[in-house]
Amino acid sequence: MTHPQIRLGLAVATVTCVLDQAVKLWLIFIFDLGSRGPVRIAPAIDLVLTWNTGISYGLFPQDAANGRWLLVAITLLAIVLLAIWLARTEARLTALALGLIIGGALGNAIDRLAYGAVADFVLLNITTASSRYDWYVFNLADAAIVAGVIGLLYESLVRDRAAKAP
Repeated sequence: MTHPQIRLGLAVATVTCVLDQAVKLWLIFIFDLGSRGPVRIAPAIDLVLTWNTGISYGLFPQDAANGRWLLVAITLLAIVLLAIWLARTEARLTALALGLIIGGALGNAIDRLAYGAVADFVLLNITTASSRYDWYVFNLADAAIVAGVIGLLYESLVRDRAAKAP
C-alpha cells in the first residue's frame, strides 16, 4: 500500500505540472502573448513572454544544445532525489512542499525539452513617474518551487523547533 504522504506529494506534483503547462500553452498558442507585447494585469504586474535559457534569474544561460541537456539532466536528477525524500517523509507539509517543487521542476523541464528554454510570463515591476524597474519574470512552476521551498524552510526551522520546546 502506498504511504498517504507519497500520494499527496505525487498528486500535488501532478496538479502543479499540469496547471503550469496548461497556462503556458494557453498563453503561448491561444492568447498569443508573444505577439501582444506587455499586458498589464495589475499595478506592478505585467504579462510578457520571455524565454529563459538559464536557471533562476536567467543565471548561467545555455544557448548550446549541450548546455540545455545538462540543465535537463540536473533537473531530472533533482526530481529523482526529491522523489526519494518524498517516499521517506511522514510529514504532510513536507510532502506538499516536495510535491510543489517536483511539479514545478518537471514543468520547467518539459519547457526545456519542448522549446529549448523555459517560458516565463509574469513580470514584476516598479513604475514611478520618471522610471520603470523590471524586477523578475517567472512562471507558475517557479512560484510553486518557491512556495515549496518556503514550506520546507518553515517545516525545518519553525515547526521542528516548536516541537522540541519543553
